[in-house]
Amino acid sequence: MSYSVLLLVAGLVLLIKGADWLVDGASALAKKYHVSDLAIGLTVVAFGTSAPELVVNIVAAIDGYQGIAFGNVIGSNNFNLFLILGISGLILPLSVQKSTAWKEIPFSLFAVLLLLFMVNISGIGYLSRIEGLILFAFFLGFLYYIFTQMRTVKVSIELKKKQVAGYILFFLIAGGLTALIGGGKLVVDNAVKIATSMSISQEIIGLTIVAAGTSLPELATSMVAAIKKNADIAVGNIIGSNIFNILLILAVSATIKPLNYELVFNRDLIFLSFGTVFLFLAMFTGKRRTLDRWEAGILLVTFVVYSYYRLLNS
Repeated sequence: MSYSVLLLVAGLVLLIKGADWLVDGASALAKKYHVSDLAIGLTVVAFGTSAPELVVNIVAAIDGYQGIAFGNVIGSNNFNLFLILGISGLILPLSVQKSTAWKEIPFSLFAVLLLLFMVNISGIGYLSRIEGLILFAFFLGFLYYIFTQMRTVKVSIELKKKQVAGYILFFLIAGGLTALIGGGKLVVDNAVKIATSMSISQEIIGLTIVAAGTSLPELATSMVAAIKKNADIAVGNIIGSNIFNILLILAVSATIKPLNYELVFNRDLIFLSFGTVFLFLAMFTGKRRTLDRWEAGILLVTFVVYSYYRLLNS
């Protein structure tokens, strides 16, 4: 048990350092090629921080741990939206671009509702290969939209430092992603060992221990981005990760092996839907297109209350 705890702590250190490298590298890459921080946050950073979920879900699908596969994605998205945006928004009110308020946040809500519809359409809870491919098709559509934005949005950037060499950017981003993935795996593997030794169910492990572990890269990345006053990466990372988790990670998992879905997860998906609606409405209350500190506080408190309720009724 003590050895697992030490490895878990080592994983946390890797996650924090990896997030620091990734944000620095991604921001420099955006400036070097005149690509918006939002586009980088929605793609490179979001994919990097979602990599642990992808690895966990592929293994879970192959090994038949379907409760972990769904719990990991749904739990991670709730962690991302309520806990991570809540903490990041308390550090720094998060002002976003117009496209985030009107396009990316609504698209993330669409992804949640699409998944909720698919897993309940049969009445028995199931995500087939065909449905997985449909999710993946929407993911490709999302990528096309982002790359279209990259071409059409003009980015005004002032470089206060000399240009960073390309190979340094490569090592920053590659090193950050490697540390995030390695740290995430250490955290998840050892958290699961600890939880299993305490006889915790697969469903709860997926929604809590595994989801929290695989969300640590998003937590570290968004907190570092908020501290560095880069709201576009802080928010883009979360919105992008939530879209990736549903439209890519569950799509890949279901394509590998069709997944049985426990209907008890419906309340968590509905909770995620309401949270996404709240985030959308928050863009138009208080300061426009900004997640104010009081709104971030509501997200955080709501998550704590719901988690307590969820554990009591598990």
